[in-house]
Amino acid sequence: MGQIYLDHNATTPIDPAVLDVMDPYLREIYGNASSVEHSHGHAASLAVEQARENVAASIGARASEIIFTGSCTEADNLAIIGVARAFPDKRHFVTTQIEHPAILEPLRALEREGWRVTYLPVDEHGKVSVEDIADALCEDTVLVSVMAANNEVGTLQPISEIGALCQSRGVLFHTDLAQYSAYGEIDVQRDNIHLASLSGHKAYGPKGIGALYIRSRSPRVKLKPLIYGGGQEKGLRPGTLPTATIVGLGEAMKIAKRRSAGDARLLRAMCEGVRDELLSRVKGIMLNGHPIDRLANNLSFSVEGVDPMALMRRLREQLSFSSSSACSTNKVETSHVLLAMFGDTDRARNAFRIAPGRFTSKEDMNVALEALIEEIGRLQAT
Repeated sequence: MGQIYLDHNATTPIDPAVLDVMDPYLREIYGNASSVEHSHGHAASLAVEQARENVAASIGARASEIIFTGSCTEADNLAIIGVARAFPDKRHFVTTQIEHPAILEPLRALEREGWRVTYLPVDEHGKVSVEDIADALCEDTVLVSVMAANNEVGTLQPISEIGALCQSRGVLFHTDLAQYSAYGEIDVQRDNIHLASLSGHKAYGPKGIGALYIRSRSPRVKLKPLIYGGGQEKGLRPGTLPTATIVGLGEAMKIAKRRSAGDARLLRAMCEGVRDELLSRVKGIMLNGHPIDRLANNLSFSVEGVDPMALMRRLREQLSFSSSSACSTNKVETSHVLLAMFGDTDRARNAFRIAPGRFTSKEDMNVALEALIEEIGRLQAT
């Protein structure tokens, strides 16, 4: 396709190196990883366990602490509902108003069953206060869930501080690392993370695969399953393991561990150049999200008098970018993230997101910059 792809916070292309390692498990090594008594199944089982090692090493975990799931959304659900079922006497959860629906919807489901949830506000940069989290904790609190990086405005949350707080108060801490894993350094032990969700397709791996880190020491986290079956993945996620996509996730996380710092440096420089040009050349434009503590590859802007959907329609043959998170594009409504940050305002309604990635060139970004400036100017003139 001729378009320049700038929507990597929605999904990423598969890295060719990931495709290469997946290929044999799509064509030749097709055994069931649970059928270890014969060579076909044993080969698949070895590949799954190597992938588990790769995922664990990428976040500072043990291989035995990684459970494969069908998506990061499933991992989030398993973390939240699994904790609720494992600790039925603890009836309170804490989260923020700007979490992904994969966090908010299972919590709302629990509310309908009698659990209490505190949805904390964020500041105008989209950052939650650690002090607000501390104030929200009570004897009944079982879990705090705060995403590491926001998918819409790119703001990074103080995960290490939140983890230390939860550890000191005897409360479990879960974080969704979907956006962060390709561009940031993760250490679940250092940061006192007890549960962490991972996504394949947000880290240059395949779609249809995710993982959940479940801490096994200090404290040992207990979960109850959401589905029941053959007992795979310690009974927490039964079902025949998709060997090829698991191998792809393992390789993607291995590459991310090696490349994240370098990729982040290049993408941050690229984004800062575009940010500065847009802020200096476009009338009435505002950057959304934290000016410093943000994803290296995320730029969220609002422009006075410019409908982001109109901008997208004008540029759809040249650029792919987003007016809100990908999970909400079928709804014509203002993002809950931007509403939490700015209220029901033009700034919230007029936001769009640019998200380059590992394979985006400077030339691509320069072409995109000039196209955006030209079309924004035309829309403002009408």
